[in-house]
Amino acid sequence: MNYEIGDIVKLKKPHPCGSQEWEILRVGMDFRLKCLGCGHQVMVSRKLVEKNTRGLRKANGENK
Repeated sequence: MNYEIGDIVKLKKPHPCGSQEWEILRVGMDFRLKCLGCGHQVMVSRKLVEKNTRGLRKANGENK
């Protein structure tokens, strides 16, 4: 998948706040993700994000 800043990813497991959707703030070897439920930010390795992605919504509205 092609990840870009501003995209929304739906991950396999929910955040403790209940949300499964995260906004991508930084892309590289590590991703900085922001929870859309509570606003918490985390750094996660690219490998882990790619493994746990269940859906990707592009910043321009296109779904994949």
